[in-house]
Amino acid sequence: MKTVLLVEDVAGIALAFGVRLKSMGYAVRFARDAAGALAQASQQQPDAALLDILLPGSDGFVVADRLRLLEGAAALPLIFITASRRPSFRERAKSLGAVGYLEKPFEASLLAEVLDAALSPGHLHAPDLLAGQPG
Repeated sequence: MKTVLLVEDVAGIALAFGVRLKSMGYAVRFARDAAGALAQASQQQPDAALLDILLPGSDGFVVADRLRLLEGAAALPLIFITASRRPSFRERAKSLGAVGYLEKPFEASLLAEVLDAALSPGHLHAPDLLAGQPG
């Protein structure tokens, strides 16, 4: 079973994502902030990470930078999630090598598509999941 690290500070949103991910067949590890995300990733390396961008005391971009420094996590597929519509966020995600970028709210089918592509053996050659999504 593939494991997804979900970094989301809003408890209700984390719960909803967790239920959805589990129904899709993934094991889920939760973190609410940068420190928790790094601790979870160090304890058991996940297969992918869903990173909220706006977190208390830090942000998902800092988490991504630090995950890249962890042994064995340099190639971890990163998918950013955010309620923000700032184009600079999408550009920053691209610069960090993200394989996906989802703007909340989004359909569960889109989450499934992005995760499936991110976890496929050739995820670096997957369709451009950063270009946008139906609004």
